[in-house]
Amino acid sequence: MNVITTAIEGVKIVEPDIFGDNRGWFVEQYNQSRYKAAGITADFVQDNESFSSKGVVRGLHWQAGEHAQAKLVRVIRGAVWDVAVDIRKGSPTFGQHVSVVLTGENKKQFFIPRGFAHGFIVLEDNTLFSYKCDNLYCPQADRGLLFSDPALNIEWPKVDAELKLSEKDRKHPGLAGIEPWEE
Repeated sequence: MNVITTAIEGVKIVEPDIFGDNRGWFVEQYNQSRYKAAGITADFVQDNESFSSKGVVRGLHWQAGEHAQAKLVRVIRGAVWDVAVDIRKGSPTFGQHVSVVLTGENKKQFFIPRGFAHGFIVLEDNTLFSYKCDNLYCPQADRGLLFSDPALNIEWPKVDAELKLSEKDRKHPGLAGIEPWEE
């Protein structure tokens, strides 16, 4: 596998090895020892999936305090434009982001460490998205950041569909209104 280090410390893009022949293909989606050797040391304890149509925006989300989660995400079917925003208190890259296109075809994975808000926009109908998390979800620790806050300087891709957000995601504060993440 190829692990790409991004401009923000800790955020990584993983390109797994894909083995194909006349029967189809095989890919190892996760191998703890190989990922740890690549610097992804999270011990994953919960797997989640979401199914969405084109134009759905999910995020930007994180969990506060002791309930923080590192995530290893991928698309099983379809496509998303995925983003991680640094919200770590005192970080030299606070408020900056890294993005990547994840598709069922390219099989890339995105590792988002604790201390980052995470979200995505769905680029294709019938998209199936998978999350590995290193901590269990805790509703009381759920936090959000307004995806369209101009202070984030995120250029979300245009999609030829109406944007669909949850009511909760529409009401998140901008970067100036959040409490930065502390370990």
